[in-house]
Amino acid sequence: MAAAEARTVDDAAPRVGTAVGDAIVAVISRVPVTRETPLADPDARVRELSRQAARRAALVSGGLALPPGPLGVLTLIPDLIAIWKIQAQLVADIAGARGRSGSLTREQMLYCLFRHAASQLLRDVVVRAGERAIVHRLTVGALQSIAARLGVSLSQQLIAKSASRWVPGIGAAAVAAYAWWDTERVGRVADELFGREVVLDPEPQETPAPLVEETPRGRRLRAASSGPAS
Repeated sequence: MAAAEARTVDDAAPRVGTAVGDAIVAVISRVPVTRETPLADPDARVRELSRQAARRAALVSGGLALPPGPLGVLTLIPDLIAIWKIQAQLVADIAGARGRSGSLTREQMLYCLFRHAASQLLRDVVVRAGERAIVHRLTVGALQSIAARLGVSLSQQLIAKSASRWVPGIGAAAVAAYAWWDTERVGRVADELFGREVVLDPEPQETPAPLVEETPRGRRLRAASSGPAS
């Protein structure tokens, strides 16, 4: 029985990875509009926005807890998309409250939604340089490449976590708690990003080449990354 379940998970993983990658591209390609206006002191509003989004994500994810088992993982993608849409709106709202909504790009959305879950894949999409955040512009092909790799990574985590759905009630509570935590992390990443001056690398790249160079004395920002402040 265990061997059969393991084979089912192995067979499902590539399909799930592809579907998750496609879902990521769909979500980040539609940057939400926000009604939030720039505030002189946005900290309290940002915290409230994060709490509200985390609450909605927990309710949605807990309510959509689906039948357990390895095969059931294939039905979790609508749940993921619903949570990502809530989180994308949170990112847009935090950008609005911080006065950065006019420069919000799909690269920033990608970074905010998945930086905490896949830091290595996204470490060169946004580079911090003092009080500035340098955003590496990417072509559609580069975005799709990163999304595909994220899809593989996230699908493996998703399949592993699907075991919690074997336990009725408790499994749904665990899923809801994770959605709450995950959304709060997205809010923190977004607040950290938009709390800085955002500078867009002017030329989209075919591949996500590093924005920093390794030198004998450490890492330094590429000169070509300097662009007009947004």
